[in-house]
Amino acid sequence: MNLLLSVPTGVLADTAVLRVAAEADFGSFVLLPRHADTAAVLVPGLLAWHLEDGQEVFAAVDHGILVKAGDRVRVAAQRAIVTGELGKAEAAVRDRFLVRSEQQKRARSALIGLESEILRRVSELGG
Repeated sequence: MNLLLSVPTGVLADTAVLRVAAEADFGSFVLLPRHADTAAVLVPGLLAWHLEDGQEVFAAVDHGILVKAGDRVRVAAQRAIVTGELGKAEAAVRDRFLVRSEQQKRARSALIGLESEILRRVSELGG
């Protein structure tokens, strides 16, 4: 199989692999060359792949999409960091992606509150 990992700024990995492991909203899964074609929405977590020489490579991946079609696995993520080591990848997910996701949730919540307040005041002016 061939894995292509990309982010908006470019390609982080384009390599031949034996298998790919990822995390989606339904849990972790592994793709092997003869598996059926599939697509999955990735959650902040780890992406791992085994190279043909047996080496395992890890990447911390933010929200994204994985598509397996034939012998190609394409992963497009908002943010990703290829760390190589499992410990570094887990730390990157925890420290960078999950914290930012919580910050984004709080910001969206605050924005919804402001929008609601504006609509309430506009309706008071009209009535």
